[in-house]
Parts: sequence; C-alpha cells; structure tokens
Amino acid sequence: MTKFPSIKTALFVVLFFVANSISAQRTLKLQSTAVPFMMISPDARSGGMGNLSIAMSPEANDLFGNTAKIPYLKDNRGFLINYTPWLKDLGLNDVYLASAGYYKKLNSFSGINSSLRFFSLGNIDFTDESGQSTLPSQRPSEFSYDFGYNILLSDALSMGVTLRYINSRLVQGSYGTNGTNFKAGNTFAGDISLFYKQNEDLEGFHGGLVLSNLGGKVSYSNESKNKYFIPANIGLGLAYLSKFDTENSLEMGVDVNRLMVPASPSSSEAQVVDQYFSQSVVSSWFNSFSNKYGMPLSESLKVSVGAEYNYADRFHLRAGYFIDNNKNLGSMQYFTVGSSFQYQQSKFNISYLVPTGGGITRNPLSNTLRFGSIFYF
Repeated sequence: MTKFPSIKTALFVVLFFVANSISAQRTLKLQSTAVPFMMISPDARSGGMGNLSIAMSPEANDLFGNTAKIPYLKDNRGFLINYTPWLKDLGLNDVYLASAGYYKKLNSFSGINSSLRFFSLGNIDFTDESGQSTLPSQRPSEFSYDFGYNILLSDALSMGVTLRYINSRLVQGSYGTNGTNFKAGNTFAGDISLFYKQNEDLEGFHGGLVLSNLGGKVSYSNESKNKYFIPANIGLGLAYLSKFDTENSLEMGVDVNRLMVPASPSSSEAQVVDQYFSQSVVSSWFNSFSNKYGMPLSESLKVSVGAEYNYADRFHLRAGYFIDNNKNLGSMQYFTVGSSFQYQQSKFNISYLVPTGGGITRNPLSNTLRFGSIFYF
C-alpha cells in the first residue's frame, strides 16, 4: 500500500493526464507518451552500465536491448528473469518492473525470441482536491508481450525483428460529470534492430541501431479522439572490445537515444490540440524532428556511457553514467555500477543506481537495484 499522500496525488495527476488531457499540460512543450514503462531498461546488465546495451557484446538480456545480437550467443537456448523495485527511494513498496524472456537458436544463423514485461504501479486511491474519493482504489498495471525473429545477414551484420502487444490498465470505471468511461489501452508495435561486428571473435568495434515501439496510438476512454502516442525511439550505439589475453577483456561503449514522439503543443486552443492528436503514427515520427513539434537537440537526446570488465566469461564488473538533459523532466543524470557471476549454466546479474542530489533535488531513482538471472540450456 502506498503510504505517502503526496505520491498518490502525483500518480493521480499523471494518470488523469493520460486519460483526460489536462489542458494545463498543453502549455508545456513535452514529449508526453502513453506506456512510459516501455522506456525503462528492465535488465540488470544494462542497468549496471547506465542503460547501455545497443552495441555491447551479445548477452541473453539483449532480448530487451538489441535482438539482432542473438545469433551470436554461444548457448543455443536461454531463459531469463529480471526484477526491479521502482521508486524505492520514495518509500514505495508496491511499484516494480518484472520481466522474463526466452530465446532459441534455430540454426547457426537464425533464432527466435520471446519476452514479457510487467509494470505494477501499486495500490492507488483516487481523490479530488477536497480529499473525497472519486473512484474505488485500484492497482494500475501495464504489460507487453514480444515475439521476434533474428538472422545473420552476413558474417558481420545481423538483424532482428520483433512484434509486440501492449496493454495498459491505468484506470477503469466512470469519472466526472460527463460520464467518461475509462478502459484499458491496447495497441500493437514492433522493433527493428541491426548489429555490426568488426571481427569474428568480437574484438574491436561494434555498432548497433534500434528502432523500437513503432506502433499504434493508445486510447484510455470512450473519447476516441484522445489517442496517445507510445514511446517510439531511435537508438544508436558504438562499442569497442579489447582482449588483454584469453581470459581478461574490457569493453567500453556509448548509446544515444531519441524519442520519435511529437512534443505537445504550446497552445491549448482546440484547433491546435486537434491537429496534434490527428497526426498519423508514421507522420508523427517525422514530425518529432520538425521545428513545430520537435524538441531542442540538447534536450531530446539520452546518452549512456559505460564499461564492462570480463574475466573468463565467469565474472563481470560494470560501471556507467546516464544523461538526460530534458529540463522539463529534471535533467536527470546518475552513475550506476553492477556485477555478475556465472556458475555452471546459470548467470546472476545485479546493478545499483548511485544516489545523487539531496533534499527536493534528490534523484527519485536513487538506490534502485535490478536483479536478474539467466539459465542456459
């Protein structure tokens, strides 16, 4: 049960915006999306490197980062699980992200993958400004289910294609004098990913490209015109692996991600708002780079830099730094560390987000832990 009324109020404001388009939010130029949990890195490996994943050496957790790398995995099959308590530093005990995945190599050049993400927002009481209950207490949750195929295009280049179903159950029931009926939002999306390696043994440079969450809009109410964009994203990655000897290596990398979502209009005029919501999905991706709907370059990029030390594929040490200079969202920046060890056919990952800031400027993600296990077959 969420203990802090201020947190409940904040969560209600977020949910109410998604379902009913609060006009005050339209005065800010924000890239507001439905299902923001799809932007959270669920795995403990990338979590230890500042969310770095796109071009790093292949690992089973690439089910969530870049599925084009799966044909390069050494083991033919693998099952993995991850768990992340979310906003733990704010005293929330029932908000978390859990994920599971499975991959299977069909032959030496192709494979299939499947994964599930589940995000629980905890128990929330819905009240108005006077503290009166407006809806019964609910436990909002969201999930996505993926199925993908990956293949080698050449000795150095591979590709992955993933189809995704997304379900977002934030609020259910009627609210307000107009009798708005809230419902779960549903949509389909897909990912396209590429991975390039310089050498057969993976030493040297790697490159990656991921287009993710390319899919339809989401509606949360019987007001069908209010359909919200999901977090379509383009990510580029570059990494370099140096092998000191047969057992020791060090890899460094950088990822740059940008949302392909048009920023909300700066005017609350009905015609302007209608133009924003009437954009087609495909045109919205291109409009996100335009002067009208685009964010300044310095505020629209999310950068991850990190490194991973590997000893005999049995023990890993990781560190990273994440930068998001979006001033409207707090210009989030933080350090992460992580580690893993492998015992026989099982691998265990853990990552930690180092606390930053203090008082009201304290990062709400401080002390975030991610746990993960991989079981190879």
